[in-house]
Amino acid sequence: MLDKLRKIEEKYIENQALMETQEVYSAPERYSALAKEQKELQPVVETYRRLVKYNEAAEEAKELLGDPEMRDMAREELESARLEAERAEEELKILLLPRDPNDDKNVIFEIRGGVGGDEAAMFAADLYRMYMMYAESRGWKTEIAGINETELGGIKEISFVVEGDGAYSRLKFESGVHRVQRVPETETSGRIHTSTVTVAVLPEVGEVEFHLDPAELQIDTFRSTGAGGQKVNKTESAIRITHLPTGTVVECQDERSQYKNKDRAMKILASRLYEAERRKQEEAIARERRSQVGTGMRNERIRTYNFPQGRVTDHRINLTLYKIEAIMNGDLDELIDALITADRAEKLRGEE
Repeated sequence: MLDKLRKIEEKYIENQALMETQEVYSAPERYSALAKEQKELQPVVETYRRLVKYNEAAEEAKELLGDPEMRDMAREELESARLEAERAEEELKILLLPRDPNDDKNVIFEIRGGVGGDEAAMFAADLYRMYMMYAESRGWKTEIAGINETELGGIKEISFVVEGDGAYSRLKFESGVHRVQRVPETETSGRIHTSTVTVAVLPEVGEVEFHLDPAELQIDTFRSTGAGGQKVNKTESAIRITHLPTGTVVECQDERSQYKNKDRAMKILASRLYEAERRKQEEAIARERRSQVGTGMRNERIRTYNFPQGRVTDHRINLTLYKIEAIMNGDLDELIDALITADRAEKLRGEE
């Protein structure tokens, strides 16, 4: 591992020198690519340097153990340096795990009401609000691509984009079936209902990453529809794109511009097809190694929101938090951090 770390540090130093040259500084694309690579290398290099520092401190402390006057202090310094070096080694094991190439990408979110009719649609709206509030707390931008609302204020389905640093790395574990247990507002007898909502989190991919053959696409225009009133567009600016080989259909109707709707629909379609292909590969791996949290589990119930008990339970990692109000208001970091930690632990076991 140390040889690998030394080479990473050398690369980091080399990149830093290149970025200070006029040739690279005056070439925005190359400079940007190097800056991105440096951002990824920096935590590894900094942790490696900490490891070197504490290993050197441990060696110096060992040399002082033979001095009767310095022995006690040297023993303390040796123990402290060893503990810090071990901590740095553990951090490096995590930092050196293979990165998900999609982690830095923007996210396409798709939320659909499942079992439970109007109550499922109401909870889909609640989940949408939850993710909006979480995105806002992280400083991410959001944009609705398409929405199908109900007369009662629920959401049958919605697709929206989340743009921001590390958005996919933190949101990718949200894919799956979310179950809610509560008394609906329309329930007069006080009976608790169980409903479900499905969430899909897709990395946004560009045309370079996933090529769409125009001959395989059917593109239709239509007028936007909605719950009524001013939300209904009077012009045919909405776009429906059908991928003929797979039958995948994407609609975008939030923008008044037909061009913008088409551009967004193409990105969503590419992301769906890319994700479908990636899922096939992951499921093949998962059959051999049952390891990754959130992989091969998208059709299973991942989380339960029990309002009468005030709890949220993530079934993949058996974590229950009694803070449902805070979570529904976008306080998701504790849940997401726990999922990331569990995923890393599984990957580390796989590396052994």
